[in-house]
Amino acid sequence: MALSEHRVGATIAVTDMSRARDFYESKLGLSAGDMDDPGGVVYECGEGTSLLVYSSPERAGKSEATLATWEVPDLDQIVEELTSKGVVFEQYEEPMKTDERGIHTMEAGSIAWFKDPDGNTIAVGRFN
Repeated sequence: MALSEHRVGATIAVTDMSRARDFYESKLGLSAGDMDDPGGVVYECGEGTSLLVYSSPERAGKSEATLATWEVPDLDQIVEELTSKGVVFEQYEEPMKTDERGIHTMEAGSIAWFKDPDGNTIAVGRFN
């Protein structure tokens, strides 16, 4: 069986579960689901996907890559909602120049990046 036939989810390490839960639940609007054995929380998302946030202080915030991206139908609305809740969108010049709201537009759609309290990069995007 090919992996392409199976569900996949994102996993993000954090230093402080209480602070992370406040961010992911209060600012991003996620609802905590099952508690995971290694001391994390599974957030169920759309279309059977999920995000696992777990405590791993020695690994949290170490990656410079985008760790999770939500695909949304109305990026402008999501950016506005998250900004109103205190989420700060990243500003980039090159090679992914963003506008004043933090949105980068490309041929394939638009995307905006933000960081959680540990500096993990997360994105929301609308793709063609």
